[in-house]
Amino acid sequence: MKSSTIRRVVLLGALAVSGIIAIQSYWVLRTWNLREQDFHRTVNIALRRVAESLSELNGSVLPLRNLVTQLSSNYYVVNMEDVIDAGQLEYFLYRNFEELAMNVDFEYAIFDCSSNEMVYGNYCSYSSEGSTSNDSGGLNRYDQFTYYFGVKFPNRTGYLMGKMQLSIVFSVILLLTVLFFIYSMFVILRQKRLSEMQKDFINNMTHEFKTPISTIKISADVFLNNEHIQEDTRLFRYAGIIKAQNERLNNQVEKVLQLAKIEREGFELKKEPIDLHSLLEEILPSVQLKVNEERGQLACEMAATNASILADRLHLSNVLYNLLDNAIKYCREQPRIQIKTSNDGGDLLFQVSDRGIGIAKEHQHKVFNKFFRVPTGNVHNVKGFGLGLFYLKKIADTHGWKIQLDSELGQGTTIVLRMKNLKA
Repeated sequence: MKSSTIRRVVLLGALAVSGIIAIQSYWVLRTWNLREQDFHRTVNIALRRVAESLSELNGSVLPLRNLVTQLSSNYYVVNMEDVIDAGQLEYFLYRNFEELAMNVDFEYAIFDCSSNEMVYGNYCSYSSEGSTSNDSGGLNRYDQFTYYFGVKFPNRTGYLMGKMQLSIVFSVILLLTVLFFIYSMFVILRQKRLSEMQKDFINNMTHEFKTPISTIKISADVFLNNEHIQEDTRLFRYAGIIKAQNERLNNQVEKVLQLAKIEREGFELKKEPIDLHSLLEEILPSVQLKVNEERGQLACEMAATNASILADRLHLSNVLYNLLDNAIKYCREQPRIQIKTSNDGGDLLFQVSDRGIGIAKEHQHKVFNKFFRVPTGNVHNVKGFGLGLFYLKKIADTHGWKIQLDSELGQGTTIVLRMKNLKA
């Protein structure tokens, strides 16, 4: 993934998460405010009913104004203008709070004008344990009234939070989502940094290989062209081995550099009409030489009536070479390779089959991954970087082709490349 793409993803993700957090925060605060208003309104109704009940019972008259006064967020005083009985007060408080479904703990106190102090009444709990609050007592006086009682709700905050359970659950889920997003971005950025370090190392390493490879090639050519070396069969064979292995190493280095360039700059396909049969006729002679060296067999059946496709000649040639080279390398003894072309509707099918070592089912979905090679323990009979099929998949995806892999361990492998025909 490109750096610019990752930056856009991080930026857009951060904006989206920030927007969601802002919206969620707004709704949580709004819900809290609505719950507070509802709590205050319900408490006022309940306390008014309590005052009316006490007044009716005692035959007193309630003040017309300032009946219920809120002194703090959880403390209210009620002006009675008459003596208050604690037992009656507690009974009416319980009853009216229950009628309004306000099952919240409360405590009350009555002002004693003779001592000019608040006389603490009781802590009333709705929980089965009958727990008390650490905030019990401490109901302050209110000098504006003569006969009044105070009611305090020590657990008001917890009560309101309980009424907002759904909002809290959604907020927790959002918080976990944000944390997961941050962690994901951290992992992505770390993996990208490691991937870039890996690419830089591979690129630098392969570039450093180019100079000694060129030097070895020149030296091998000098040896092979020397008359004294040619007269010595053993030395001439060693020089040939050096040149052949140097060429193989150079091909691997070129493949790594080519893939690095493709990943860095992307594909620049130069599509042109190509006859697959004609291209195969150019490639097969060199492949036949390799098969002959291994004392194998190569059969080719060009059964397609329409072999014309639109493709990049260079990349298509590399793909065909890779497929045939793998069929030769991954054989048990002498390679036995079969090439076949055919038409299926509007598609051209190119099929390569071998009777090699095959691929186990659990590894077949990974063979197109970069650098993946089928595990063989400590035995590495076939050398390579695991780039051939990865390159094939890249080219096929870019052209819009399909790849079908059919393999059985110990029985061989068949790869079918499905390409779109170029209409005549």
